[in-house]
Amino acid sequence: MIADRRVAIDGTVIETPATLLKSLKGVTVDGKPVRDAEPARLFRYHKPTGLLTTERDPKGRPTIYDRLPQGLPRVVPVGRLDLNTEGLLLLTTDGGLKRQLELPSTGIPRTYRARAYGQISQAQLEDLIEGIEIDGVRYGSIDADLERRTGANVWIVLTLAEGKNREVRRVLEHLGLRVSRLIRIGYGPFLLADLAPGAVEEVPGPVLGRFLKGLK
Repeated sequence: MIADRRVAIDGTVIETPATLLKSLKGVTVDGKPVRDAEPARLFRYHKPTGLLTTERDPKGRPTIYDRLPQGLPRVVPVGRLDLNTEGLLLLTTDGGLKRQLELPSTGIPRTYRARAYGQISQAQLEDLIEGIEIDGVRYGSIDADLERRTGANVWIVLTLAEGKNREVRRVLEHLGLRVSRLIRIGYGPFLLADLAPGAVEEVPGPVLGRFLKGLK
């Protein structure tokens, strides 16, 4: 738009995108004033299995955008969940908020429940608090608890802050377990709770505001 000379400040056309703005006062596009950005919005979405966390897939596989309820504003996902991972996926209208929530430096914990086949002890899981290296990749501290056993399966709750690609599956497979179900149940203070698969609920503005103040 700048190259097409459509953007101006106080009637003067901007010649370069390297233009610093203190505010949007006087900024116009095609002669129309640019409004201040709307406040960031955040939504909790219960992603079902079998959906890709992407806008479109070259192979034609279904994505979250194919199944999101009608009436939502334009949203982008915070992080990703694998095709076969279900549970809490945060969606936001604001790219800056997305990046802030994804940065490892913010240390926002992600919590998962995993159902896996195999034998594991609580002592083995507690060793993960020191982190682990697998095939040259270092994974940070993981707080893991053996929740219960059901026959040959175990349910494990894991909380981590980094969230590398397929981290939970790789760590548990390294420990000799075969993961059959993986559910993200929390992202920071935002919980999956009883949100039904496929459902979306907006995080109230005051709740989001308090959380963001705590990050600063």
